[in-house]
Amino acid sequence: MSDLTVIYYTSNYLDEHNPKFVAKTREQLVKAVGDNHLISVSQKPMDFGENICVGDIGRSHLNIYRQILTGCKAAKTAYVAMAEDDILYSDSHFNFKRWIKPKDYEKDVFLYDMNKVSIFTWTKPPQFSFRSKRMVVNQLIAPRKMLIEALEERFKRFDELIAQGKTEEQIIKYWGDPGRYENLLGVTQRETFKFFSWIPSVVFTHEHAFGYLNHGSRKKLGDLRIIELADWGRAEDIVKMYYE
Repeated sequence: MSDLTVIYYTSNYLDEHNPKFVAKTREQLVKAVGDNHLISVSQKPMDFGENICVGDIGRSHLNIYRQILTGCKAAKTAYVAMAEDDILYSDSHFNFKRWIKPKDYEKDVFLYDMNKVSIFTWTKPPQFSFRSKRMVVNQLIAPRKMLIEALEERFKRFDELIAQGKTEEQIIKYWGDPGRYENLLGVTQRETFKFFSWIPSVVFTHEHAFGYLNHGSRKKLGDLRIIELADWGRAEDIVKMYYE
């Protein structure tokens, strides 16, 4: 029996703006998840895994983490893995124990898969780009209880800072991916561990992405740029998933 639950969190924005694309990423996610349990935490009802609809709470940085926390509390497994709606995941990513020694995951530590490539939908010619430095929540695998404790502590700290007169905009500057900026937010610092799965996740950067609201098309490609990947094929074919 699997000890991993995949938490798929979505605002359902892409269901309205690019439904064919998001249908393809979900189809790939089901293949990648395999025998692991899948919980979808959505803002509209969905027939996708075990669905929890939180209602139309809107797209925001904090609501991403609210939906993650909801999914973690509903899960029963020892570990949880995050999944977003504009990323192609492989089974290699969710089989994380193949790439990590037991001594490194059998403890309270945030596990980050650093093998991810970006594809910008506006770049011509289409190409994958690789930048491995940043830990991102959509590549996070964590002990479920530890992540719940960390997020509950963060939201408690958020309420404290609001009561002190801070604005949400001021607070989220230090609300980074788990394992980052805890000392600046004033919550418990927890250990992180970086690993590389065999097949990279493909992260789409596009005009309908939540992050596009802040960065737009100014976001830069990584230093390593790739036309074709052994397990995914040519970038020009992958980007068609977004436009077809």
